[in-house]
Amino acid sequence: MMNQFLWIIFPYLCIVVFIVGHIFRYKHDQFSWTAKSSEFIEKKQLMIGSLLFHIGIIPVIFGHVAGLGIPKEWMRAIGVNDHLYHIGAVYVGGLFGIVTLAGMLLLTLRRVTKESVRKLSSMSDIIVNFLLLFIVFIGVYATLVTNNIQHDFDYRDTISIWFRDLIILRPDAAYMMNVPFTFKMHVLAGFTIFALWPFTRLVHVWSVPWNYVGRSYILYRRHLRKR
Repeated sequence: MMNQFLWIIFPYLCIVVFIVGHIFRYKHDQFSWTAKSSEFIEKKQLMIGSLLFHIGIIPVIFGHVAGLGIPKEWMRAIGVNDHLYHIGAVYVGGLFGIVTLAGMLLLTLRRVTKESVRKLSSMSDIIVNFLLLFIVFIGVYATLVTNNIQHDFDYRDTISIWFRDLIILRPDAAYMMNVPFTFKMHVLAGFTIFALWPFTRLVHVWSVPWNYVGRSYILYRRHLRKR
């Protein structure tokens, strides 16, 4: 029953809360649909940490999409054998994971050690920071340590199949039975952050200013005062 809850009921609950929560917040609380800026309080750590986090997280997201969404047979069909994929997933993915971890660690330390930033932060900000830090840390650990200790484990034969079956509403908890503990923690923490997403500052991710790409240039002209 516990396996059924962890790998079937809990993921679906998180997905439902993620969707319904976003709709509810957008309709009833649009004024809070933002991330409170603390740049005017402290800028240097924010700039470095945010830059490292975003440089690392984008390739990590694409790596998760490829690893979870694309079957290994499809990879082999386009010429990416298991050894080549393993090198890319472990070493390239691990590198970007470390970059993401460094950025997240810097941002978290900034939030809890800078008194002025901490006073501006809400409880949800603190929880999100530490949860994201844990997710990134356990993901890096699983990639670089667990994969090298348990050579016979391939998440594309277990987690990936379970995840794809979950998406198509045909879940099977048996695929997660023999998954290493670190990978299980990474998966569960990942779904937890999705459930918390609509109620935190993470909603600002969806407010990408696409209109800046196609807008007209702003021209600045110096005003010369006549003598």
